[in-house]
Amino acid sequence: MSRPGPNRETMIIIGAGLGGLSTGCYAQMNGYRTQIFEMHEIPGGCCTAWERGDFTLDCCISWLLGNGPGNQMHQIWLELGALQGKQMRHFDVFNIVRGRDGRAVYFYSDPDRLQAHLLDISPADAKLIKDFCAGLRAFKKCLAVYPFLKPVGLMGRMERLRMMASFVPYFNVIRKSMAVLMTEYSARFKDPLLREAFNFILYEKHAAFPVLPFYFQLASHANLSAGVPEGGSLGLSTSIEQRYLRLGGQVTYNAKVEEVLVEDDKAVGVRLSDGSEHRADIVVSACDGHTTMTKFLKGRYLNDAYRKLYTTTIKEPGMVFPGYFCLFLGLRRPFPEGDPCTTYLLTEEEAEDLTGIRHPSINVQFRSSHYPELSPEGSTVVYATYFCDIAPWRALAEGPEQSSRKHRGEEIHTMPVRRGREYSAAKRRARLALMRFLEKRFPGISDEVAVRDVSTPLTQVRYTGNYDGTVLGWQPFVESGETLEELVKKHGPGLPGLENFYQSGVWATTGGLIRAAAAGRHVMQFVCRDDGKEFTASIDDTAPLPTHLVIPVGPRPHRAAELVPTR
Repeated sequence: MSRPGPNRETMIIIGAGLGGLSTGCYAQMNGYRTQIFEMHEIPGGCCTAWERGDFTLDCCISWLLGNGPGNQMHQIWLELGALQGKQMRHFDVFNIVRGRDGRAVYFYSDPDRLQAHLLDISPADAKLIKDFCAGLRAFKKCLAVYPFLKPVGLMGRMERLRMMASFVPYFNVIRKSMAVLMTEYSARFKDPLLREAFNFILYEKHAAFPVLPFYFQLASHANLSAGVPEGGSLGLSTSIEQRYLRLGGQVTYNAKVEEVLVEDDKAVGVRLSDGSEHRADIVVSACDGHTTMTKFLKGRYLNDAYRKLYTTTIKEPGMVFPGYFCLFLGLRRPFPEGDPCTTYLLTEEEAEDLTGIRHPSINVQFRSSHYPELSPEGSTVVYATYFCDIAPWRALAEGPEQSSRKHRGEEIHTMPVRRGREYSAAKRRARLALMRFLEKRFPGISDEVAVRDVSTPLTQVRYTGNYDGTVLGWQPFVESGETLEELVKKHGPGLPGLENFYQSGVWATTGGLIRAAAAGRHVMQFVCRDDGKEFTASIDDTAPLPTHLVIPVGPRPHRAAELVPTR
């Protein structure tokens, strides 16, 4: 609970990831004067990219929910200026899953094409296939009524009734898809490849996910609202940063917060690592939630429920999303045989050198299909990843997980860290294992490597400070995510007993980039309520609306891509 102080006008936001930038944009739209402190040198947090030679290595957006119209998610991106003036690219296949026997399942997001393809693979599974595709057809319509613009905790009785009424036509499909885990649903298939492949629709295996999020992603993709934006992840973050600056906000980079200042149970500012103190009427933390609660606030203001969440539940397996091991390759020539996105199911032998791997699978993207502008003409970027636990990497590593040092007279907080020989050797083994796998499937790829880069969950910690290297924070559909949702409904995005403090970003919600962006909108609706102000938001009109491009992928001769105008 965060009660208003008199005439609150200024705000400090910790973190320039999408949650912090979004909070800043909506705060500026509502008349607050804001400053963001970010420990990195660039905006975006996890939504980022970096350069190696002539190649830009984009490590985030493989699909962006809401990048096309017909839903409330899209409005948020337009309010943040994230998509304007850009081309949105869509593939007609969401993901390909290739089995160990060489067979492949093409997960078309269009339910008719998906049904025909799956029936070709396994006519014996016709009933279950038709059931799944019927649910997907219903979800394509259901997305239009999904609420993103206003938090449920701020809805009045009539608003909640209207929201519930809008879901009535889809009640059965929502109920059924929430009631069964995908691991249980997929086990019903007779065909062994389908039985395994359905778990990997969303690239990795999400053992705690029911069927509903699989419908949600595929339906968004089918509606041309889960493609990728021109310019990639850092381009998206930079666009929102520019919107924030146009609205009058300020960002200070290379500024690492060490403490939230509290006086008389009121948040009054922050202390940075250089010892300087900065004051404001409101403090919003849009960075790592565990760091915020246990370090910045020293564990104060955690009631029993919050204390359990941040000290006990968070340590239990599966309560936060894992991190990734990532291999980037910049190749000197095109590899047209490489599909935009494929999950490969691995043998035990193929997975044995992949330290920390959760499930025997890797996702391989020929990233130049997504972002041709991010590498030289005639070249290719490959992005190979697997879900990865941090514990085995921590066991191998030496030294600190983060290091701040003076560089050219300025304190830098994301400097390289020497982690020792064993850690380096494990990275090398994983890299070579992935290269052997890729070479078998794309002969000659090893000879065309111009640049390469590798990251582990500890790399994520180094750049963002995220708990255990997670990229998405709390897991939905399990105790942690469900507890958080109930606490936000009850207390808002603050802490009981601490005034003028709020939390934003992925640690104030569950899910990916659109949830982080929506969290900024939501927290400002709570701030405006607390200050007795009417919340307002507007679409950025400084550039034209995005255009859309559909790119065919399936197992057939490629036809020319089709331009689709924005509806």
